[in-house]
Amino acid sequence: ALQLYNQAIPLYRAVGDKGKEATTLNNIGLIYHSLGEKQKALQYYNQALPLYRAVEDRGGKANTLNNIGGVYSLGEKQKALQYYNQALPLSRAVGDRGGEANTLWFLAYLKREQGNLQASLKHIKSAITIIEDLRTTYTNQDLKTTYFSTVQGYYKFYIDLLMEQHKKNPSKGYDALALHISERSRARGLIELLAQANAKISKNVDPKLIAEEQELRLKRQAQEKILAKLVNQPQPPQDTIKQTEAQIQNIINQQKALKAKIRAQSPERDKITNPEPLKLSQIQQQLDKDSVLLQYSLGEERSYLWLVTPTSLTTYELPKGEEIEKIAKKFHTALSKRSNAIDSAQALSKIILAPVKDKLAGKRLVIVADGILQQIPFAALADPSGEGGEGVERVEGEEKNTSSRNNRAGIRVEPVINPGGGKNTNYQPLMLNHEIVNLPSASSIAIQREKTANRKIAPKKIAILADPIYSPNDKQVTGKVRNRSLKLELESSALERSAKSLNRKYWKRLPGTAEEAEAILKLVPSKSSLSAFRFNANYNWATSKNLNQYQILHFATHGFVNPDQPELSGIVLSLVNKDGKQIPGYLRLADLFEQDYPAELIVLSACETGLGKNVSGEGLVGLTRGLMYAGAARVALSLWQVDDRGTSVLMQEFYKQMLQENKNPSQALRAAQRKFWSNPEWRNPYYWAAFTLQGEWR
Repeated sequence: ALQLYNQAIPLYRAVGDKGKEATTLNNIGLIYHSLGEKQKALQYYNQALPLYRAVEDRGGKANTLNNIGGVYSLGEKQKALQYYNQALPLSRAVGDRGGEANTLWFLAYLKREQGNLQASLKHIKSAITIIEDLRTTYTNQDLKTTYFSTVQGYYKFYIDLLMEQHKKNPSKGYDALALHISERSRARGLIELLAQANAKISKNVDPKLIAEEQELRLKRQAQEKILAKLVNQPQPPQDTIKQTEAQIQNIINQQKALKAKIRAQSPERDKITNPEPLKLSQIQQQLDKDSVLLQYSLGEERSYLWLVTPTSLTTYELPKGEEIEKIAKKFHTALSKRSNAIDSAQALSKIILAPVKDKLAGKRLVIVADGILQQIPFAALADPSGEGGEGVERVEGEEKNTSSRNNRAGIRVEPVINPGGGKNTNYQPLMLNHEIVNLPSASSIAIQREKTANRKIAPKKIAILADPIYSPNDKQVTGKVRNRSLKLELESSALERSAKSLNRKYWKRLPGTAEEAEAILKLVPSKSSLSAFRFNANYNWATSKNLNQYQILHFATHGFVNPDQPELSGIVLSLVNKDGKQIPGYLRLADLFEQDYPAELIVLSACETGLGKNVSGEGLVGLTRGLMYAGAARVALSLWQVDDRGTSVLMQEFYKQMLQENKNPSQALRAAQRKFWSNPEWRNPYYWAAFTLQGEWR
């Protein structure tokens, strides 16, 4: 980068472009700053400043002043403060609200370092207010999510600062405010999606007002673009800039007045388009006496855990996020590879559960995880109380199932014998004593409950799509195509390329899915069920409006997640018809957003369906949010590539517990997992811990 920037500078000088030269010098300063060469960084920043002044680029000047302040903030704090205080009015003058928020964050950091916590709180609160306002200017949800992911550091800093204040003043409610800021920082896109799902946003609002709202938004965007061009001219026309700024302020005032009019006509609309994250008392209203909420926030220097009951809040300081993530990754890897996960299960439990062990007895655990913790099954963590039965042997792997078999990601799995080493241990998994439910955020359950409160239960019980046909060479194919030596290469669409990039060359038939489906169907009257097997387990059935007649939707097939492009994640249905002709067979995340699935439960009995792209501030963006948007009150999904036969047996037990023992889904999943634990053949958590339940537990 340095080589290229140094080539650019003489070219800008040759054509007299001082603005671009200043920006390049600033960028070189940033590189030296990141390399730890602070004095060299200052040299380049100080070369950039007079050039920005010469071309009257106040935005560029403010940016460089911030950077100089950043260099001095590590040592000469008073000097740093001088530069930040110069930058702030410049950002405000040119309407650079992102730059203004950035300077306020730096000031908050500096004031905290100087021990002035109240001034620090004031600055970071102002920065967060700007961020929240900027976030609403994005009409595209993906852009809104991307922007929000870039500003998570502000929220983490605010939380940390509030918790520091809580230590000094435990009775002032700073811990409750920190919990609210944690809610403000997470899953906002999902909360908005859930609020808007099937909602008539413009109901009871005069169409003229809606049109005026859109018109004002476009006008403001156009004027802001004009202002950006004006202030970056070599000789900015000050009169025109003032006129443009006045026009923008006038539009903002019109927008505020219009918003008030719309709110008067339809108070619900504002609640739908911009739902407010919950505060402590509202979170407590979502809980019952048998449930506790464990909400985590992983930070750079320290992490936090809030334990919430209907009547109390207790907070805990945990080690820094990097330390927690290291053990959590080891835990997840060991589980998914069927090797010994006990040491990491105990180590992670000691950090994230042991501090609250005295408050968990007999309680359902509602988990709002953060970062890597979203990808681990809390059910398989060691119970920190050490209760739940006699000491059990270290996990012995498979004692009977020693033949290789397939998993539901289309990959051959070889057996692992005796992964635990045969030693005794007091390891008892958490699920032996606790029912466990996961939520993307505490606010999400409130939105879901509001949406489903008056919803009629679907008239029929269960619809199952299972055992799709993937290949024209399958013996079920009756047409002539079958005789050709073909593999269904995944080339024809972006989704198929996504699957191929994840080493899915072709999908192998899963005999366990048919066995699983047949066993489940025996538990309900035939008139209350729908079965779509083999060729019928296809895209048309999966997107049929008939599915909204069923309380439970069950998909037993292959699944895959694309962590880079979550919209290309999907589940695999029949790829050929009876004649062996290729047909569309991938149900994508985008497809799920188009469906109407007002189900009490949707089960994706496939691989990795609970994973997705871990977007800072949004959590795992994947199939879960598509299913929730479609209407699911709860979803059961997997966290790794699950075994075909093991999953078949687990699902049969899960449904027996629900349909014969009348347990709710979270109770039924726990009962099925306990049964697996008691059986040496299935004791390894690889078989029973992959599936987690998200959403409503009542």
